[in-house]
Amino acid sequence: MNSTILLTRLNHNLLKKITADSHQQPRLSLYLPTHRHYPENKQDPVRFRSLVKQMEKLLLETHPSSEVSALLEPFQALEQDTEFWNHTPDGLAIFAAPGLFEVIGLQRSVKELTVVADSFHTKPLRRMLQTVDRYHVLGLNMHEMKLYEGDRDAIVAIDLAGGVPATIAEALGEELTEAHQTVASYGGVGNGSNVMHHGHGGKSDEIDSDTDRFFRAVDRSVLETCSRPSGLPLILAALPEHHHLFHEVSHNTSLVSDGIKMHPDSMSLDDLRARAWEIFGPLYQTRLAALGDEFAVAKSKGLGLDDLTLIGEAVAAGRVAMLLIDADREVVGYIHEGSRNIHLDTADKPQGDDLLDDLAEQVLKFGGQVVVVPAVLMPSTTGAAAIFRY
Repeated sequence: MNSTILLTRLNHNLLKKITADSHQQPRLSLYLPTHRHYPENKQDPVRFRSLVKQMEKLLLETHPSSEVSALLEPFQALEQDTEFWNHTPDGLAIFAAPGLFEVIGLQRSVKELTVVADSFHTKPLRRMLQTVDRYHVLGLNMHEMKLYEGDRDAIVAIDLAGGVPATIAEALGEELTEAHQTVASYGGVGNGSNVMHHGHGGKSDEIDSDTDRFFRAVDRSVLETCSRPSGLPLILAALPEHHHLFHEVSHNTSLVSDGIKMHPDSMSLDDLRARAWEIFGPLYQTRLAALGDEFAVAKSKGLGLDDLTLIGEAVAAGRVAMLLIDADREVVGYIHEGSRNIHLDTADKPQGDDLLDDLAEQVLKFGGQVVVVPAVLMPSTTGAAAIFRY
């Protein structure tokens, strides 16, 4: 029996849909780390049931049981869907409200969390989508190319956009020289190693010419369909002799000078992620440090604040150009719908969400930028740091 629940893939459009003002209240957010394989995945529905029980308890404090039952019905149906739990990714994010039930499959694990509030809790998703801690890996040899997207915790192969040549035959077509067809590969299938050229003199030159043209075609396609739209750094994973040639022909300013001196086919995905993070990790630290310096300069000029109440006032006025929020901290509170004032004492509203999450949502609605930063790299102790437009 196939599962009737469809996993949605996380992207910016989906996040906009979730944070739209049109959803009714209350809004329920649930995050669960899951497992791809047996026997670890057998405990996933059990832990899911426990989180749903926590939401039920919170809901019953302020809502009639009939409304609570209707809200939780899709959660209970999901719990009973055995086929669904047999094929989960590394994490789930589930959002529900009257008339809405969205199940998002995540390629990285998340911390268990339930939130019942007037707004959805989306900070973990924002961190996954932001460019500051993500990168692309280009796997390349003389015959084909592959693309991956990753961060500190996970890396996945991504589908190539239409028109992007995956192989040298697709890139060169009828222009592919006959000599290239006689290239043989030894020492393992698909690892791109130990390539031997049959033929002499001009044959080898023709093969080199094909490789040059293929690498140029790959560079153009990756730049136009991947690097330029995303703004993500690009790490090359290829044999040492291919690094020099690709860097020589590339016009991609996102291409990182260092790279992985192996083809991805010769390692596991986890090894590829680890090697990529060895290269990207220092760049990531530098980028976040630069944001901290930018905040310090803005603060010295009266254009930066870390006081939550004052940040709230600036957010309401649309003055915040960039908001840094602590990835590892939650500030219980909410923004009053009428006055737009910040309330940190939620005695009158026990289902307050993470205030940092709400501030981020408002900044984005005014066209500002939000960066989720690890606690150790935050330039403030309040959980937020804002840089103003004026």
